Amino acid sequence: MKQPLGVILAGGLATRMGGGDKGLLEIGGEPLLQRIIDRIEPQVAGVALNANGDAARFASYGLPVLPDTIPGFPGPLAGVLAGLDWAAAQGADSIVTVAADTPFFPCDLVPRLLLAAEDRPHLLALACTPRDGEEALKSGGGRKINRHPTFGLWPVALRDDLRAALTDGLRKVVLWTDRHGAGEALFPADPFDPFFNVNTPEDLARARELAA
Repeated sequence: MKQPLGVILAGGLATRMGGGDKGLLEIGGEPLLQRIIDRIEPQVAGVALNANGDAARFASYGLPVLPDTIPGFPGPLAGVLAGLDWAAAQGADSIVTVAADTPFFPCDLVPRLLLAAEDRPHLLALACTPRDGEEALKSGGGRKINRHPTFGLWPVALRDDLRAALTDGLRKVVLWTDRHGAGEALFPADPFDPFFNVNTPEDLARARELAA
């Protein structure tokens, strides 16, 4: 099996941060996006960035910039689709996606996603972490995990199926992944959730504390 390609998802509107590119915010003296690149690059065969608007603002990173092909900012699945189309042109079998606002995701993300997909019908798996005790009690049984749908392994072979689902109005990631029997790679959430992401100015302050 070929090593997956990596796609950084940065196509959102960042409304809770007042708009703009969250990936260009600085943490520990360097842009958030650079931290993401440094973490995913050793795990994959190549990296691209899913982002909309003027690609020139990312020129200094030297990455292919992939805009959504489905209009109207339909969410992360549009970024996944853009990544899958790019990967297909490269002759790749799969991609792994990571979010551009999540600076502490695991350094073994890719191998553990691949392991989670081993017994599945497709190269498809999502990262997840245990829920905290209070949330687990509220859930009333069932799987006590949080899935992180922007951190996944996605097969190029299903890209046309995903395109059709998006065109039909599907927006919720897990509805599509459940439909195709996705695996789940469980990561520890101690001492903090490695999929903690920067959505608000308060999150940014917290990320800077954690980086320090």
